[in-house]
Amino acid sequence: MYKSNDMKLSQFKFRLPEEQIAQFPASYRDEARLMVLHRTTGEVEHKKLAELVNYFDEGDLFVFNDTKVFPARLWAHKEKTNALIEVFLLRELNHATRYWDVLVDPARKIRIGNKLTFDDDPAIVAEVIDNTTSRGRTFRFLTDYDNEEFVPRLYALGSAPLPSYIHRPMNAETQDQYEAVFHDLPVNEMDNERYQTVFADKIGAVAVPAAGLHFSKQLLKRMEIHGIETTFMTSHVSLGIFKEIDVEDLSKNKMESEQIILSAQMADAVNKAQENQHRVCAVGTEVMRAMEHVAGTNGQLKAYDGWTNKFIYPPYRFSAANSFFVNFYMPMSSQLLMVAAFAGFEETMHAYEVAVEEGYRFGDYGDAMLIVD
Repeated sequence: MYKSNDMKLSQFKFRLPEEQIAQFPASYRDEARLMVLHRTTGEVEHKKLAELVNYFDEGDLFVFNDTKVFPARLWAHKEKTNALIEVFLLRELNHATRYWDVLVDPARKIRIGNKLTFDDDPAIVAEVIDNTTSRGRTFRFLTDYDNEEFVPRLYALGSAPLPSYIHRPMNAETQDQYEAVFHDLPVNEMDNERYQTVFADKIGAVAVPAAGLHFSKQLLKRMEIHGIETTFMTSHVSLGIFKEIDVEDLSKNKMESEQIILSAQMADAVNKAQENQHRVCAVGTEVMRAMEHVAGTNGQLKAYDGWTNKFIYPPYRFSAANSFFVNFYMPMSSQLLMVAAFAGFEETMHAYEVAVEEGYRFGDYGDAMLIVD
């Protein structure tokens, strides 16, 4: 077992062929491959997602994140120069004044006082009123739309905020690959549907809780028939999930805060499952982090509405969930570190080595891993 100050970022580096980073989702949500990792033995099994229910019994509980991704990526033109600017919406600061935190690229061209226009809706103009970070800006949106109409109009300008590792030069090969699965469906429409969970409810995320993407309505119904229970919490995923860790000494890393909401009903469901010695499965790293943020020393949860910047890496003693459903994550990512904390460092890195050898797909649109005892 590694001590906390022994773990270094470089230990989580592994070779990931670019072709194994999924650029498109599977044709159906529940068609992904499933690796099952037994953390007590290190045994690895290769299954299909449909076989997930075989690892759970009646009364076991799955905890999902019901955040909803909004179409955060927009394209605008700078007034006077007409320069093309990418605008990434982060969060609404003030509904009445229409102030928003955003990222812009290229940032060097965007200064306080500049105005940006949007080709698809000339009635909306963005004015830069503050610099927040090197790429961060505060916008005030100017429009004649009333406050209730404005946000839907703004979202109509945007597209799904895919991570940067999804880049699709639509040459003949990738076009054929896409059309073979999605036929005549335009790529942007496919992303708007598939870069969202089927149970998405509370809008506020700028990245999808990717592990939840695998759960179709049909799979959820099969789980229900099997007697598996479900509950929901909310973690509004921020861009911090994709931020590269830039320190070798992991004890010095700082995570960005994310808003989390755990209801009393959700906490009671987890506590009841624990008391009855049922499995509690956290679906995704955001769910696991939120539960660990509020868990007491006995693992019991309580209702909470606030923020967390909790950073989990090996070694760490988990108390809220005893199984973990995740995707395959990027090298040296915070998600990989959390998986290693739960499953064990050696067991996780061995499983990832096997995943690369066996051609598993990585990233938000990739395959899945279930970690059990």
